[in-house]
Amino acid sequence: MNIFINSRFAVSLIFAINGMVFGTWASRIPAIVDFHNLSPGSLGLLIFLAGLSAVIAFSVFGRAADRYGAAFITKRATILLIPLTLIFIAFANSIWMLVFAVMFFGAIHGGDDVAMNAWAAEVERQYKRPVMSSFHAMWSLGAGIGAGLGSILAFNDVGYKDHFSLISIVIFFLALIVAFVPFESQTNKKVTKSPFISIPKGSLMPVAIITFFASLSEGAVADWSAIFLKSVTSLNDGNAALGFTVFSVCMFTMRLMGDKISHKIGPSDTARYSGLVALTGSSILLLFDSFFLLLLGFGLIGLGIAVIIPLAFSRAGNDKNISQGTAIASIATLGYGGMLLGPLFLGLLAEITSIKTSFMILPIMAFFIFRLSKHLSMESEV
Repeated sequence: MNIFINSRFAVSLIFAINGMVFGTWASRIPAIVDFHNLSPGSLGLLIFLAGLSAVIAFSVFGRAADRYGAAFITKRATILLIPLTLIFIAFANSIWMLVFAVMFFGAIHGGDDVAMNAWAAEVERQYKRPVMSSFHAMWSLGAGIGAGLGSILAFNDVGYKDHFSLISIVIFFLALIVAFVPFESQTNKKVTKSPFISIPKGSLMPVAIITFFASLSEGAVADWSAIFLKSVTSLNDGNAALGFTVFSVCMFTMRLMGDKISHKIGPSDTARYSGLVALTGSSILLLFDSFFLLLLGFGLIGLGIAVIIPLAFSRAGNDKNISQGTAIASIATLGYGGMLLGPLFLGLLAEITSIKTSFMILPIMAFFIFRLSKHLSMESEV
């Protein structure tokens, strides 16, 4: 029982660390843009390269998690590699160094994401009830803390290099806490015979597609909300970071309730109503210019898409036909492709039209989440 409790704590902390790193990065994008004099198109291309690196890493880490155990891979990636992602970005003094640093960030952050979700799926099976959303709530909490701290430091004119260095040290020592938590993950030595790039098939395809729409929306808010708010309301960097902060807090709140809601009404209905909430929030962004209404819009989007990815990973991790690491990697490959294509498309569209016009894709994504919600139930498997 002690191991059982510690494993859930360990996974929760890993999710929080992963989220904190992402929130830290997202909160200081305007400062990085200013330092390197990036245009919207250049920023979109840079984030595209990060997403491309992540897609490659998904299958590598998924296969490794199957072969060596999800807990083994997650612990080592989080302790040894995750802190370096912010250090490399902090000390990238040229555009080419920044390209390398952001690609490394994408690969390690994305790979760790797949491994920790595979570990989370194992813990969820031990509980024999939904707990995946609570893990993703910890990711949102970490992202909110990272973004909120970034906002505070930006207000006080603390440079992102000092900021990123401090956070790297903090997360390294936090990760050490879970280094010796005992957990015996399942392994599959035959995984080397599977395709290098994991592509979703059969009943997992619509699950991956709905994850694509949710991750595109999440990536758009994470990477562009600060730029959006600065463009629409002419805010400073500190206030502009509040968009992602509110979004993350709302995601965290919803994810805390997500397991109970999903257990009560089922994953399909949970996703269906979530899509409607996200549609409402994204519509507010297009219709209003008031700072407080825009924050409300970002908050509703956070509430609306909060449980979609946890439900998708839970569905994939419990698939009866594919090993969990490969299944989760396949969902991440197409699903998190939204993180890859979304920021690039937003940047190019913003370059041609405007930042606000580019956000028209968000209500479209929310509508498709609503339409495809039935596929997140195990009963939809064919």
